[in-house]
Amino acid sequence: MAARPATRLKVGDPVIVVSGAHKGETGSVQRFSKDRERVFVEGVNKVRRHEKPMEALGRQGGIVEKEASVHISNVAYRLGDGSATSIRYQRLDNGDKVRVSKKTGEQL
Repeated sequence: MAARPATRLKVGDPVIVVSGAHKGETGSVQRFSKDRERVFVEGVNKVRRHEKPMEALGRQGGIVEKEASVHISNVAYRLGDGSATSIRYQRLDNGDKVRVSKKTGEQL
């Protein structure tokens, strides 16, 4: 079994796709897959799926467009100026653990 990747991203974080077919596209993290090696980014890697109607859920059938997952290694945290950065953890003097940008050193 492969080692689990160190995921420092959280749901709602702004990210940019740094490699692959959707390179340069941005969005926020919607959710992670069960094994946390893949991430669903809002507006990135859209696919069309044919779904059956389900009366119990009140869902109509038809062709639905939704986001597919992207591997976690292909995304990076997006700073305010639009550049990508890695995230590291740092302990503050009072003992709190915070996420910090490796590029700028600012607290996220």
